[in-house]
Amino acid sequence: MLAVTYDLGAYLSEHWEFLLRGFARTIYVSAIAIAGSFVIGLLLGAARAHRIPVLSQLAAVYVEVIRNTPILVQIFFLYFALPEWPGIRLDVFTVAWLSVMLWGGAFNTENFRAGFEAVPQRLREGALALGFSRIATFLNVTLPIGGRIALPSSINTYIAVVKNTALLYVIAYEEFYTSAYQVNALELATWETITVLGVVYLTLVWSLSALIRFAEGRLALPEAF
Repeated sequence: MLAVTYDLGAYLSEHWEFLLRGFARTIYVSAIAIAGSFVIGLLLGAARAHRIPVLSQLAAVYVEVIRNTPILVQIFFLYFALPEWPGIRLDVFTVAWLSVMLWGGAFNTENFRAGFEAVPQRLREGALALGFSRIATFLNVTLPIGGRIALPSSINTYIAVVKNTALLYVIAYEEFYTSAYQVNALELATWETITVLGVVYLTLVWSLSALIRFAEGRLALPEAF
């Protein structure tokens, strides 16, 4: 019977540079995806909330397709199927950030749409009565209030975006999860690998959650609103 060994210190001292590079890639892809999903959600959420012709319908199709298919299928489509079209070539890094960004953008579209639609009609009517244009009303009334309403659900989307980067192992993008399991494949250090993955992801997501919750508290609407 084989003895089970557990030496986390040796595991980290030998592989920390390789793991750190993978962690940096996770942070980089997550940052791009979070920023992109914010922009997508903001623009398409506004289009849906204000019923902008054509754009609103296209946004609805995009949301339904992304939200009702597994993200693994979306990753495979971008990496394997899309390049079958002439002239389309996506490298692994592009597929990495694009796939998680499109996923987060679809969920954020609905987050922002719900937030914008929750802004009381009387506030928008008041702004229009004061002479604000529709765009100025959106920028000065709907966006500041609706964005704050949408913040809690958007936080959950951003956290999910970070966790979904672990699925990029299916295209061999060397983010943190892939790097850790490459080490495990060579060293058979299963317990050490699982421990490091669990602690790092828990710390990363917990820190991101705490940071955004702090921002949520500072930006929260007054109870009397």
